[in-house]
Amino acid sequence: MIRRYGEAVRAGQAYRRRPGAYALLVRGDQVLTTVQFGQETEIQLPGGGIDPGEAPLPALHREVLEETGWTMRLERKLGVFRRFTFMPEYRIWAEKLCHIYLGRPGLRVGPPLEENHLPLWLPISEAAQELASAGDRATVAAYGRSVGRI
Repeated sequence: MIRRYGEAVRAGQAYRRRPGAYALLVRGDQVLTTVQFGQETEIQLPGGGIDPGEAPLPALHREVLEETGWTMRLERKLGVFRRFTFMPEYRIWAEKLCHIYLGRPGLRVGPPLEENHLPLWLPISEAAQELASAGDRATVAAYGRSVGRI
C-alpha cells in the first residue's frame, strides 16, 4: 500500500492519476528546493509531472533543470507517496503519485527556465519544516534522521 499525505479523498470526486518525479538534492547539510510563485507561494522539492510517453528519470532531469537551472546526478529512489489535490494550473482534481529520488546537484547552467520558480538552498532540518507538501516534509525528515542532520 502506498502512503497518502495531505487532504482526504473527497467522496464522489473523480481524480485523474498524475504520476510525478521529484528530487531531494543534497549538498552537505543543504537541500536544493524551488520557490514557486503563483496564487500561493510555496517551497517545493524540484520535480513535477511525467508527461505521456515520457519515462520518469528523463522527466525528473527536465523538471529539475526547468525549475532550478541546475543539473543533477541521481543516487537512488527513496520512495513513493500519493496525495489527492486540486491542481488549479490544469483545472483538474488529481491523484498525484509522487516518486522521490535522492541525488546530488550537478552544475548550475543558468536561471530556471520556468518564470515562476527560483532555486533556494535550505538546511535539511528547515526544509523538513518549510516544504509545502506533507509527503515531501516527511521524506526529507526521514532522510535527515538517517544521516544525523535532524
